[in-house]
Amino acid sequence: MAKSVVTPWEVSGNVDYDRLVKEFGVSKIDEKLLERIRKHAGELHFMLRRKIFFAHRDLKWLLDEYDKGNKFFLYTGRSPSGPVHLGHLLPWIFTKWLQDKFGVELWFQFPDEEKFLFKQGLSYEQAQKYLFENMLDVIALGFDSKKTHFLVDTKNANLMYGEACKVAKKITFSMVKSSFGLNEQSNLGQIFYTSMQAVPAFLPPVLKGKEIPCIIPHAVDQDPHFRLTRDILPKLGYYKPASIQCSFLPPLTGSEGKMSSSESIKGILSTDSPADVKNKINKYAFSGGQATVEEHRKRGGDCTVDVPFQYLKYLFEESDKKLNEIEKDYSSGKMLTGDMKKYTIEKINNFLSEHQKRREKAKDKIPEFLLKI
Repeated sequence: MAKSVVTPWEVSGNVDYDRLVKEFGVSKIDEKLLERIRKHAGELHFMLRRKIFFAHRDLKWLLDEYDKGNKFFLYTGRSPSGPVHLGHLLPWIFTKWLQDKFGVELWFQFPDEEKFLFKQGLSYEQAQKYLFENMLDVIALGFDSKKTHFLVDTKNANLMYGEACKVAKKITFSMVKSSFGLNEQSNLGQIFYTSMQAVPAFLPPVLKGKEIPCIIPHAVDQDPHFRLTRDILPKLGYYKPASIQCSFLPPLTGSEGKMSSSESIKGILSTDSPADVKNKINKYAFSGGQATVEEHRKRGGDCTVDVPFQYLKYLFEESDKKLNEIEKDYSSGKMLTGDMKKYTIEKINNFLSEHQKRREKAKDKIPEFLLKI
């Protein structure tokens, strides 16, 4: 079994989420918190019901503040370094649900310098092209333009840099080294970067002149950035941001690591054609089925490792009843691997067909989302 590595820039190996909970110091989302969310939202998102969003920091405090009438704001983001794949969409879909159910503002950061600083072979110009393309995918998910603000680090530097300097003054090189594994060969941009990533967590209170709670929905690998942010912000007189973490959408080839758009076998991209999706699922998606039809009918398949089933669970089958039926039929051998893949292909392509239509229309909507101050 490959050694597990989980950092903001690399996820590989068999991810042990229980170990991450202890290692990162986050808390599992319990039934009491789920019931409080259900009370306010009127329902639970399927990603909460299925424990895809499984951990948090200060979620109870955030809901306590909300009960007092102190409405929170959302902060999440995307570092442009390539095309958007299904794994990227997962936390954004959940973030949109939170925005809709709680009626709150979202500050969506595009740190267009991050991957340029950290990723070998990515030019600044390439990152800017991906910035435009990535914005289309976010808009296509249906966020409210009146309550959603795009923060682009290099474009909004006049607003962000001064606040980032205040953060940077409180962070030592030793803290950055221990959090991110940087060393004397790391470039200066890498060392300073987390100061910029901290800014959206307290920018609304800066602009509005009052304390406002913040919650950051994100994949668990990004937690080191926000641990530092939580350490620093009280020193500047602001609330620690709360956070809610999700697990990773598995890569096509199996359960280790997460979906990627840079691996040789690319993940399923938001711009993939129906033929692309069909080919990727049929050719590469790891199956939990048996070697022969006869054996599968007798022994059944393993949904815990079957990638098409996991994609249904994580994103494409919102009905718990239907998902349970599929799991039962596949595990018993009634449903074959070909049937599982066919159903998943149809669900993904139906989603992408609508997403791509909205994505095309989004090209005219970018100005509505760009922060204007």
